[in-house]
Amino acid sequence: MNQQGILAFPQERATPPAPRGPLTVSLLNRAVRECLEGNLGTVWVQGELSNLRRQPSGHQYFSLKDETAQVSCVLFRSSASGIPPLHDGMKVELFGDISVYEARGQYQIVVRRLQLRGAGELEARLRALQEKLRAEGLFDQSRKKPLPPHPVRVGVVTSPTGAAIRDFLHVLRRRAPHIEVFIAPVRVQGRGAAMEIAGAVGRFADAENHDFPAVDVIVVTRGGGSLEDLWEFNEEVLARAMAASGVPVISAVGHETDVTTSDLVADVRAPTPSAAAEILSTDRAETIDRLRSMVRRIGRDAGVHVAQARSQLELRAASGVFRLPLRRIGDWRQLTDDLHARSSSAVLARLALLQEGAGRAKAVLAARSPSARLAFWSDRLAALNRRGGKAATACLQQSRLKRERHAHALELLGPRQTLARGFTITMDTRGRPLTSARQAAGEEVIVTVFADGEIKSAPVV
Repeated sequence: MNQQGILAFPQERATPPAPRGPLTVSLLNRAVRECLEGNLGTVWVQGELSNLRRQPSGHQYFSLKDETAQVSCVLFRSSASGIPPLHDGMKVELFGDISVYEARGQYQIVVRRLQLRGAGELEARLRALQEKLRAEGLFDQSRKKPLPPHPVRVGVVTSPTGAAIRDFLHVLRRRAPHIEVFIAPVRVQGRGAAMEIAGAVGRFADAENHDFPAVDVIVVTRGGGSLEDLWEFNEEVLARAMAASGVPVISAVGHETDVTTSDLVADVRAPTPSAAAEILSTDRAETIDRLRSMVRRIGRDAGVHVAQARSQLELRAASGVFRLPLRRIGDWRQLTDDLHARSSSAVLARLALLQEGAGRAKAVLAARSPSARLAFWSDRLAALNRRGGKAATACLQQSRLKRERHAHALELLGPRQTLARGFTITMDTRGRPLTSARQAAGEEVIVTVFADGEIKSAPVV
């Protein structure tokens, strides 16, 4: 980037070496990122803010667009301090680093500063001047002169027709009418006004050589306005005139929230013209109120110092030593946001699926209630018991009838029935039946069995 803030691309580029083979997507995105960061680095860009998305992590993602194009931007939470609330449609100027989010191959700007459009040039000049004067020690508390405890003559450098002098005189006449006020009329706005104000301060400080009344305190004041309206009180010529004054100087420029270079150089800064009159007219009973005002001023000065320190820290962090680690941290932050969004969607989808399954399971359980199944099986068991009892009874009865039939058949076919019909059985003495006369002839004694008894005899050969 050149001194006018215009991007300058190199006229000639070395031909890159031929790749050995196809690149992976990751290597391609990394090469594109290194190319952008190496050639462009940090840039100032202006445009309209749109598609703002805030993440639970505190990071903010949006697009910066003009009439024909747009670019993605990311503002991490660590860089959002001091930046006003963002909304779609804002006309802004932002300062950041050109980079590529490798996970999606997305070209983007990592924002480090953001302000409303048009304030950048004046603020840059103001910041540079204040850094210069601070380095020279013009803001140091050690060089500032204390106010006299009871001032009697006060010189006021301001416009004689403005509201600031009216408010100042109204408070001073009410609280300390004995104080003499000498007004040096000057312009308080427009080109050349700073030179007039500085000349009046110098003449009050060296009254003997400029035919000016000698005063105890000099007050430089005007009412509030925009940065452009108050710009003459940020000029170097006025700051150096106030610092060189041997008479204590009070700066009461603008409203309480307006802080100009003259406020930082002055021996005492009053938030408003009325407050300057109150400081000059305080008595011993109001010392505590004055101390409180000083504490507020110290807080504001500390805020300025912190802002300056933060600016220096950002400049150092933008150096090559810190750039790569910060880029890597930025990638992981952005990846964390992506994973958070994806995990939230997955959890919601899984929860919906589980709820649907639970509904189906509930319906199945209702259809197959344990109490209903128990009643069914109880009825089934009772029926089986009844059928089993009947079957057992029938089986026993059939067995009894079968036994009776077998017993009757045995009785009909048994030897006793045969003997009862007049037949006999011949056996040997050992009880073995003899079935032929030849067997009987071989025995000495045979036994003849009748139905009502038996006899023994000897066989006749």
